[in-house]
Amino acid sequence: MTKTLLTIASVYLAVIGLALLIVPAQFGVDAVPDDPSSELLALLRLLGGPLLGISVMDWMARNVDPSSMVNTVLLGNVVGFGFVAGNDVVGVATGNARDLAAIFLVVHLALAIAFVVAWVRAREGAAPAAAH
Repeated sequence: MTKTLLTIASVYLAVIGLALLIVPAQFGVDAVPDDPSSELLALLRLLGGPLLGISVMDWMARNVDPSSMVNTVLLGNVVGFGFVAGNDVVGVATGNARDLAAIFLVVHLALAIAFVVAWVRAREGAAPAAAH
């Protein structure tokens, strides 16, 4: 399950990161004005870089045997997707988010929950090894 989850997250984050870097105004439909400032586009592109970095980290970690490093990668994804899902919940609940936020809410919440499950399972699997 962990390998599949990390693969899905890696591909998803790569697509979002590349979209922010290459077509930030189009990716930000309904959130970015028709004539965005160069500063706004630069900020959106700035966010794409770290997403690509996390994508690579997830991609590389998917084939590693369970270890504290994989546990750390899983926890990082729990935090990242958890905060993004929380932001989506608030935006959708208040009506302050763009229409696409409802779709992203489902994706981000599903990924956050899946990473929590994977992280808990990884910690349970690592507990006996730590006792030796």
